[in-house]
Amino acid sequence: MALLDGITSRIIDTDRLSVNILERAGDDPAAAPDRTVVLLHGALSSALVWQELMQDLPAEFRVVAIDLRGFGGTEHMPVDARRGVRDLSEDVAATLALIDIQAPHLVGWDLGGAVALQFALDHPVQTILLESPVSPYGVGGTRLDGTRLTDDDAGCGGGMANAEFVRRLTAREADAESPTSPRSVFRASFVAEDFTTEHEDMWVEAMLSTSTATGNYPGEAVTSPHWPGYAPGRFGILNALAPSNFDVSGIVDLAEKPTILWMRGVLDLLVSDTSFSDPNHLGALGILPDWPGADVAPAQPMVSQTREVLRRYTDAGGTATELALPGVGHTPHLERPAVFRRALLELTGYIGSPASPAPPTEAIILSSSD
Repeated sequence: MALLDGITSRIIDTDRLSVNILERAGDDPAAAPDRTVVLLHGALSSALVWQELMQDLPAEFRVVAIDLRGFGGTEHMPVDARRGVRDLSEDVAATLALIDIQAPHLVGWDLGGAVALQFALDHPVQTILLESPVSPYGVGGTRLDGTRLTDDDAGCGGGMANAEFVRRLTAREADAESPTSPRSVFRASFVAEDFTTEHEDMWVEAMLSTSTATGNYPGEAVTSPHWPGYAPGRFGILNALAPSNFDVSGIVDLAEKPTILWMRGVLDLLVSDTSFSDPNHLGALGILPDWPGADVAPAQPMVSQTREVLRRYTDAGGTATELALPGVGHTPHLERPAVFRRALLELTGYIGSPASPAPPTEAIILSSSD
């Protein structure tokens, strides 16, 4: 495991599984909840991707990054897809209980955003920063209001993954010569086209830590009578995000509503109303054959769904804000670290918005209640 200066790792043995966490040397374990940040990574990644942010946060904070089940150094136990992401959120809860963290500030990127919202449905949190999160209705197969397109979630789940990419991931073939290699996927899908970083090898190493064992990524597919011919199986992380298994729109009804900041890149190709991970969008483009049309298989409006749920959240008395960054892809914390850091410090109350520098001119800030 490649660790940057000042970052340490250790294994927490819970009664569920062994969980790997990253911490900062010198952090105070007795830090108050309003100075405690827990970082949850995305799919095809690990806690390694948070290290630059961890280094940059003020010393007054306690910062913990957790490897989710099936990623990084955490035990690769199967994910029961019928429970949505509860396996993962309950792993997080068990880990935090053992390291004496209660009601933290949660940061969830991609899959981590799904886990953060599920955690908030079951446990108190201070605030939530959602970075490029999957839709509150899961991945694929739904209309704007979350209603499912088919009764078996056709086109969702483990079958969405590119088989050659999974093969290369399993074989740890990280070269950039093939468009299906992990390095190529990182460059093409995770970050904007002009982004470069000295730590690319580390971020690719995080991708390669993904378990492709049965029950982890991507999960098995079953045959469907509906286009494109497959549906989610019972186990695996992509199956856990199928809309029949995953729906966290219930955050609207929370009695105690944490403040939510939703940060996304305008150039995000993965989480988008026209996502290149959505077979229905690929069908509309003619990339996948025999698409039955927009009436039957419309693309999932992922961003619009999140915006609509957060609008309802504000209408129900919560506070939620959208920060959209033009020129940024799926990973704002890597592509715009200063913006991400400042936004997190404002969200936690460490710095006050009026006294802090103005957002960059390219930022688009939209209140979800607008």
